[in-house]
Amino acid sequence: MSRRTLGFIAVVLMFGAAGFAPAASAHAFLDHAEPRVGSTVRGSPVAVRLTFTEPVEKDFSRVEVLNSHEQPIAAGQLEHPDPRELQVTMPVLPPGDYTVHWAVTSVDTHQTEGRFEFTVTAP
Repeated sequence: MSRRTLGFIAVVLMFGAAGFAPAASAHAFLDHAEPRVGSTVRGSPVAVRLTFTEPVEKDFSRVEVLNSHEQPIAAGQLEHPDPRELQVTMPVLPPGDYTVHWAVTSVDTHQTEGRFEFTVTAP
């Protein structure tokens, strides 16, 4: 083969290998939530739903809702309706301030956690 042909093959292989390079690992951060972060909602929410920036592993994740005295609320089972979502159903919450604490493991095994608050007012 000529040098030109070998050079062409080398370039094709180099670009082909770049196309198959694994994606860089990232962390699953909270993208948005319902109730929204820092929001005031009228009446008790039926559920707390968290959407992350990448898929999370349900079995290695948790969502806890606390009242203003930092006592856990008896929420329902952790649900995983979508690869990037976690959800817990809520009992009827009286008016007050609530904190959601979450800890997740993304599908690439990175762990992140955070918290946010929302307020419930009378309907």
